[in-house]
Amino acid sequence: MATAPVAPAGDEEASRAHQAGGPEIAFFDVETSVPQRAGQGYALLEFGAILVCPRRLVEVACYATLVRPADLCVVSAASVRCNGITRDAVAAAPSFLAVADAVYDILHGRVWAGHNIVRFDLPRIREAFNEIGRSPPEPKGTIDTLPLLTQRFGRRAGDMKMASLANYFGLGRQKHRSLDDVRMNLEVLKYCATVLFLEASLPEVLSVENLVEHAITRSKTNGATSPEAIKSGANSSPDSSKRQRTISQVNNPTPDGDNQESVDPAMDRDSSELISHIEDIKLNATMQMGVSSSGYSGFLEPSDVSTECIQISANPSYYTQRTFIKHKDSPLQLCCAGLKVQFGVSSKFLDNAGRPKLNIVVDIPEDLSEVLEFCDNLAQRTSQESGSTSEWRPLTKKYGYVNRPTVRLNIPTTVTSDASIYSTDMYKKEPSGNMQKLAFSQVDAAELDSLFVRGNKLDAFFSLEIYDYQQNAGIRLVAKRLVVHSE
Repeated sequence: MATAPVAPAGDEEASRAHQAGGPEIAFFDVETSVPQRAGQGYALLEFGAILVCPRRLVEVACYATLVRPADLCVVSAASVRCNGITRDAVAAAPSFLAVADAVYDILHGRVWAGHNIVRFDLPRIREAFNEIGRSPPEPKGTIDTLPLLTQRFGRRAGDMKMASLANYFGLGRQKHRSLDDVRMNLEVLKYCATVLFLEASLPEVLSVENLVEHAITRSKTNGATSPEAIKSGANSSPDSSKRQRTISQVNNPTPDGDNQESVDPAMDRDSSELISHIEDIKLNATMQMGVSSSGYSGFLEPSDVSTECIQISANPSYYTQRTFIKHKDSPLQLCCAGLKVQFGVSSKFLDNAGRPKLNIVVDIPEDLSEVLEFCDNLAQRTSQESGSTSEWRPLTKKYGYVNRPTVRLNIPTTVTSDASIYSTDMYKKEPSGNMQKLAFSQVDAAELDSLFVRGNKLDAFFSLEIYDYQQNAGIRLVAKRLVVHSE
């Protein structure tokens, strides 16, 4: 494909679209090759961007081009499966050197926006300019819609990837082509903003609680299911049998009784699906945020886990395809006390955006090791059976002459309007047993490193998340709560 010039939309704003540093927001996306071996980088295969008027959220110009890599062999079968861009497609495309001016002009001095651009797209742009010996463009601001929507919209669409969000709003399948993806990104952002605006306008009507109550009232044909029953179920610990009973009472109304209202089957089915989806949201929120006196509800100690009851399955909700590790039909989340820190947070190791990787390595007891190794083997086998070609990264590793098993606990962050903050709740536990919640004004790797000193003990509450990204796959342990013991 030849270079596609900037295409103005035909109004006064579009006439300024070529000017670097204009007021428009540059939504952009890149498609790359998939590394096939350790140490191999990404090769830029496509760049696409749209310029959007921030006052009206309309597209005023666009630009897209395929890019010929220096070595066509980097366009592997795995790369073609990822984005559909073949060697023949890029063989006649311009090199990045030939299109660098156009890319620079559309990006430099503007606000940049995109989905997961901080971790992936921004580093690829900078690498491409560095390879040709030129200074990369710089933004005057960055909007990464992945952390933004995760924070503001919540995980209503599961993993909040673009494909999941598009499916959630019925926008069709993600094509994994740059220009198509940025336009879908803008539409997703509009949809999310509209939903949040409506909820904020009528919180007493459009809250999750009231949606559940209204849907149940419409579907109440047996007199057995009430909003109070739903509320009590949502406030208790997540249990699949309770959830199944609640939904089955709505889906299968009892025909007996003289005072039953006549309900349209289609209306009943729609209400049931709405209840099922909202209950998924409420149960996820309960598992992630419900704190009891003994810890987080929904978290199991290793001794409470039966490996026969562990399975890999897709989220039962209609709206998302995220894969979970489940125990007795509920997402498996674990807790373990007295874990010893082996390696704290180090600023030596950086992610793709140049930020310190926020994780710690801890020793784990044998019973936890057995549970995690079972999950790891099951998830790896499932991944291979699904046709994934990604390299599987083992969950547990053994260090030292005693060969003690260790795992890495990840401490996620959330981007706010002011700064990044930790998503993990962190506490300090005194010898007396009193606990104090730690407050952090910003993300600071050095400050965390002083907290998680080697040899210190902590109690950990964490979830297990399966990932398969850029030819790497495995299970990530995400810390929800960490309690550090004081000496």
